[in-house]
Amino acid sequence: MVMKKKLIVSIASSVAFLLIAAFAYAAGSKDVRAADIEQAVVPQADGSVTANVPAMPEAAKSSTSTSNTAYIRELPDGEPVAFHEVWGYVMSGRESEFDPSMPITDLCLFSADINSYGEFVSIPDPSALKKNYKGRIHLVITCEGRSLTHFCIDPQYGVRKKLISEIAKAAKRYDGIQIDFETIPARDSANFRSFLGDVRTAIGNEKWFSVAVPARVRDISDDIFNYNKIVQLADRVIIMAYDEHWSGSQPGPIASMEWCRKVAEYASSVIPQKKLVMGLPFYGRTWASPSLASAWYFSGVNRIMNENNAHTIQREDGIPYFTFTTTTKVTGYFEDTISLVNRCRMYQSMSVRKIAFWRIGQEDPSFWPWLTLD
Repeated sequence: MVMKKKLIVSIASSVAFLLIAAFAYAAGSKDVRAADIEQAVVPQADGSVTANVPAMPEAAKSSTSTSNTAYIRELPDGEPVAFHEVWGYVMSGRESEFDPSMPITDLCLFSADINSYGEFVSIPDPSALKKNYKGRIHLVITCEGRSLTHFCIDPQYGVRKKLISEIAKAAKRYDGIQIDFETIPARDSANFRSFLGDVRTAIGNEKWFSVAVPARVRDISDDIFNYNKIVQLADRVIIMAYDEHWSGSQPGPIASMEWCRKVAEYASSVIPQKKLVMGLPFYGRTWASPSLASAWYFSGVNRIMNENNAHTIQREDGIPYFTFTTTTKVTGYFEDTISLVNRCRMYQSMSVRKIAFWRIGQEDPSFWPWLTLD
């Protein structure tokens, strides 16, 4: 759930267009998968290297390579991190990117979009996932655009009643429903909360009900996503603790450690531990200028670096980034096993027991052995 998970880029020059197109290629349907990434190695004192890592899930094993690349994967010290619940998002049509051996308790199938009639444009089919996965599967419901969202949740329109009925029908094939509405007009704060209450009632208590909300570090007056009120309606509240720096911002970490700490501190002060799920990003982002950026998979790191002769990885508070210059300076921040494990350990130290990842298929595959369930 990258806010809004879709990027519309306006490009002022043909050079910038070609640059960003190369980045988008690494994250799109023709993206270079983890075969771009050198197998995890640990430098030794004698100059040799070893691959001394915990056993990987089958998906991770099959997606590594020993090709010559600019980025050498580093690994954390210590033991794997354990959580009580681990939620993972998988895109409809990309179910093959999920490996049942991954330590995932709750799989969120993204997504069912809504039209102006209060009907689903399409509903992902969970049957293939159910064959090999024994955990819970949730349907994520999204609504794009402020006007459509207003039309769908304002009770004065018949669309809302129709939509709630459609959600109740769809819930029968899933273990739970998740609402991920991110463009809600300020005038619809009360409408949104009453809509959530109606959905909760419609699907029944036998189904899990979760709500995805943007990150906050403090109370906001008249906040549409008022944690205090939403938590009263949901079984789980997913905090989207990413996009601290986004496509239109200055370059910076997708989710810096200090910012994440503040987000988790505030969320923990409002949401009971039982219901709190902290979200983590798997994706990276490049900025060709302060207002022109592209998101991409971890597997695109080496492609971007090699094609642009960028040979140095630096870290900002443990989060890796690189820079290079063509006709303009480019900066890229991404997540690897070290940054992900550091963030997981921080959340664990703050008594957070549940986490979620946006999204499966974008990650450093060597991360999975460092995550366990308790």
